[in-house]
Amino acid sequence: MFEIFRKTAPISTDEGKIQSTISRNVEEIFVKDSLIKKLRSGAKLRVKLGFDPTGSKIHIGRAIILRKLREFQDLGHQAVFIVGDFTARIGDPSDKLEKRPLLSGEQITENLKNYKEQVGKIINLAKAEFHYNSRWLSKLNLAEITDLAESFSVRQMAERRNFRERLEKGEEVSLREFLYPLMQGYDSVAVKADIEIGGFDQLFNLKAGRVVERHFGLSEQDILTTKMLVGTDGRKMSTSWGNVINISDSPSEMFGKVMSIKDELITEYLLLCTEMPADKIKTLEEDLKSNKLNPKDAKAMLAQNLTAMYHGPSAAVSAKDTFFKVFTKGGVPDDALRIFIKNKEFLSDLLVKNNLVGSKTEFRRLVSNGAIEEIGKGKILDPECEVSESGRFRIGKHRFLIVEKN
Repeated sequence: MFEIFRKTAPISTDEGKIQSTISRNVEEIFVKDSLIKKLRSGAKLRVKLGFDPTGSKIHIGRAIILRKLREFQDLGHQAVFIVGDFTARIGDPSDKLEKRPLLSGEQITENLKNYKEQVGKIINLAKAEFHYNSRWLSKLNLAEITDLAESFSVRQMAERRNFRERLEKGEEVSLREFLYPLMQGYDSVAVKADIEIGGFDQLFNLKAGRVVERHFGLSEQDILTTKMLVGTDGRKMSTSWGNVINISDSPSEMFGKVMSIKDELITEYLLLCTEMPADKIKTLEEDLKSNKLNPKDAKAMLAQNLTAMYHGPSAAVSAKDTFFKVFTKGGVPDDALRIFIKNKEFLSDLLVKNNLVGSKTEFRRLVSNGAIEEIGKGKILDPECEVSESGRFRIGKHRFLIVEKN
């Protein structure tokens, strides 16, 4: 626990801004009347958002809720961002149909290397609190955890949808999974949250914060959840599933990934992932339905808009030029990695040591899926392929390598 200083600062009570904050991309508010009353009061509110570093990159699905936190910041409220370096070890069971594997301390440390920098692409870190929940959760002793556990009954936990479904199938639910919402709830106690925001899949955990705050004699936080973004494979966008567009992706990679989404997702991505006004998106949607607008052009607009948000307008224009050069004219990006070889080398070794694939296992998987090709010569079918001459290679859809023989 630590001392909270509530600094006085101008708070916007502009009704239009408040309504925009509590409506666009919002799935559910609990309790809405209470939240609106707080926002209209002019009091400086503590708005909490937490992410577990289950991966090293933040994707644009998570960016939706980060941008919502920024909206509260822009109203003048105190943004409180929590990195769940302790809760990541427990594993959030939200929306999981099987037990999440434990993360090691080394994995979490590795994932955290550029985390703050990524968060800072969206919220104003100079005006935000940035905490690691190991600061207070690692200090809880058994007596304190026992007291915390009194907040919930086993029946309440077992009635959670994904727990209930797993139990009905005869699958295991670990006791540590029951601990997760308690720990996230205790985060709200530690930072004295007035509001907690999160994705809709977090609703149980967010409501747990109210229960735990009440247990410790604090006022219950109000809750705002945002809509969930569909990933590149049609499921919820999730680091665990790898169907993501990351905010740290290179401009060319981000642009290319957006161009690969299904046409029917264009307006959803515009609404959830960009700042484009809702009325303009509605007009665009109508133009798509009436065939006044080509989906490819609309998708390029989306890709350029999104890329500009994270990399700037000039990088977005360059990414667009690169995309159409590569994918409509069969070229190679100007910024493709270029390496020089003297002797024959395995292609797998070249790609791994130049960070174009994460491991030889990934290389073999890509080869088996036909996802690696030598441009102009066809797909690589042999995982033991050797490179002895100059060539150009495409790895997946958005990675390229130029090999030149010395």
